[in-house]
Amino acid sequence: MAPRSPKHAVYVISVAAELAGVHPQTLRIYERKGLVDPARTSGGSRRYSDEDIAVLRRIQDLTNEGLNLAGVQRVLDLEAELDRLRADLERARTEAREQVAEVERRHRADLVPVKQAVVLYEGKRRRR
Repeated sequence: MAPRSPKHAVYVISVAAELAGVHPQTLRIYERKGLVDPARTSGGSRRYSDEDIAVLRRIQDLTNEGLNLAGVQRVLDLEAELDRLRADLERARTEAREQVAEVERRHRADLVPVKQAVVLYEGKRRRR
């Protein structure tokens, strides 16, 4: 059996609330404020994933540190932007390394090892 994806929504609201250490009504408030967006069944019931639970725990950590929900939203947005920027930077670094390697491969034939380099002697010639 393949491992379940962290994005796979399986937890009902009562289980998600227990895992996050909050009351189910708190999860509804978080959803209304746009802090979390659980999946919905065809009947409209909320389903939370492991990723959602991690976000709920992060929200709890931030509110326990004294942030209000607007501050929590800002922190979550900034953390998501930071993750995107880090991923972009890593892609750019990988692409740059690949391009440098390609240029080095193309020009490797143009390089002459120092021991084999031709050296012109420009000293005075002796006449016989």
